[in-house]
Amino acid sequence: MIQPALSHELLERNRAKADFVADVRAGLSKAPQKELPSKYLYDEVGSALFEVITVLPEYGVTRAEERLLTEHAADIVAHLPHDVTVAELGSGSGRKTRRILEALCKKRPTSYCPIEISRSALQLCRRELGDIERISIVGYERDYLAGLAEVSQNRAANERLLVLFLGSTIGNFGRLAATRFLRDIRTMLAPGDALLLGTDLDKPVDTLIAAYDDAVGVTAAFNLNLLARINRELDGNFPLDKFEHVARFNRDARSIEMHLRAKEPVTAQVRAAQLTVSLEAGETIWTESSHKYRADEVPAIAYDARFTCSHQWIERDWGFAESLLVAR
Repeated sequence: MIQPALSHELLERNRAKADFVADVRAGLSKAPQKELPSKYLYDEVGSALFEVITVLPEYGVTRAEERLLTEHAADIVAHLPHDVTVAELGSGSGRKTRRILEALCKKRPTSYCPIEISRSALQLCRRELGDIERISIVGYERDYLAGLAEVSQNRAANERLLVLFLGSTIGNFGRLAATRFLRDIRTMLAPGDALLLGTDLDKPVDTLIAAYDDAVGVTAAFNLNLLARINRELDGNFPLDKFEHVARFNRDARSIEMHLRAKEPVTAQVRAAQLTVSLEAGETIWTESSHKYRADEVPAIAYDARFTCSHQWIERDWGFAESLLVAR
């Protein structure tokens, strides 16, 4: 007899694979621009490669946020309600979250719920943060909103919720989509709950291009791994050596775009999706966008999503903002 927990886990895996198949079929069938959702960059291999990216000299985002949180963690925590459950969307290894959790746990025992689609990232997160005194860690291997809904439903009646959406992940959404996503988060919160939102700020184009196309080629490997993942998990046969990583700046959108460009005509099959994909030489698959913000844009975006931006902290060496949004 299958145990209920195992059955639930199996159902979640099957659903995740079905979503992957559907998104690959839809994205690679688009014309004129083929695309793949950026969330699929983060399988076990992709998550490990991204951890390497965060320490590269060209990629200052993670270090800037860590400096900011190290300096201001106590001040951030001072503006939170007394009893909070912490839910983090896309925790990664959890390294950048340590300062906030340590500051909270100094005041009271704290429940921390990392939400990740990558099982290996959740395991790494538990190892990274498990030594913090008075912390309880319960991981959710879910999409952001599905995991947050579960955390919100499971909290005690007298607990507030603090949602962490750190890094520059909000930048992966187009600007209207980012507002819609914040509204979706807001529907799961009660008035007085809070969201700590990280945003990468505008900076010179040369700096941005280097951050997403490093000299060593780690970001290229991270991007190409998406095709390798399709090959592994969906019985694809993309010839990886026929593609190259491209980072470009979209001035109208104020975003960096990552693409996989065919170096010559390519035809590949994705058998699990019953799909044949053909690309001409120079044609690309768009895999990620990272929109950049001005700090003064955030309060208006927050207001549109039924939050109030109560406080904001800015790291100016690289250009990064952390904003505390309170649900209205």
